[in-house]
Amino acid sequence: MKTLVIIPSRLNANRLPGKPLLKINGKSIICHVFDRAISSKVGDVYVATGDKEIYNNVIKHGGNCIITKKKHTTGTDRIYEALMSLNHFKYDYILNIQGDEPLIKKSDIQKLVKTVKKNTLSMGTLACEFKSKKLLNNKNIVKVCTEKKLNKNNFSIAKNFLRKSKSVKLKNIYHHIGIYIYKKNILSRFVKLKNTSNELKLKLEQLRALENKIQIHVLLSKYTPIGVDTLDDFIKVKKILERKK
Repeated sequence: MKTLVIIPSRLNANRLPGKPLLKINGKSIICHVFDRAISSKVGDVYVATGDKEIYNNVIKHGGNCIITKKKHTTGTDRIYEALMSLNHFKYDYILNIQGDEPLIKKSDIQKLVKTVKKNTLSMGTLACEFKSKKLLNNKNIVKVCTEKKLNKNNFSIAKNFLRKSKSVKLKNIYHHIGIYIYKKNILSRFVKLKNTSNELKLKLEQLRALENKIQIHVLLSKYTPIGVDTLDDFIKVKKILERKK
């Protein structure tokens, strides 16, 4: 069962425009993510973008990149266009790593792919425990609620994804991590579904899956990666990666 990794990326982010090309240790954020995906050795890796600047940056870095149309409603719609431009018949699973996760661990990528394939799951993602109440109340951090409490040896079905946590019971609520794996036929079904009102309101495309009875299984990571959504996030990630240099 062969896996294709696609990293969707765009310059026009709402909270931090141009973030894929912000540099840390002389390397752009998108290339940090690409290198993390390559190091996991789970499959072929491509960046998918509608921006020539990102394309040129990834190619110059020695990576693989596919130009898609510029405007897509979601990253998943973008990766599907990229998939269709390749020899997609040879792939069974598609792994979507968000282009703003430069600290994602290769061990987490490997764990997610291995677990989903072993259990023939339709769709999977990662989450970790909240380290503080401040993070729990941060609306820029996506939360996932699961049916069962997660531990390192199990996985559970996602019940909901949300941004605000104050209005919900805090049982089985976790910090969502920006990575998904789909069976190829599930991805194909997903992108053909209409955007839901909750998806558009909260800007959480995974709600489209849940509201159309596509189960998303959640695995626990022991790490808390920092997705780069704001300038403060970028500064934190920059400090971490500069220390590791």
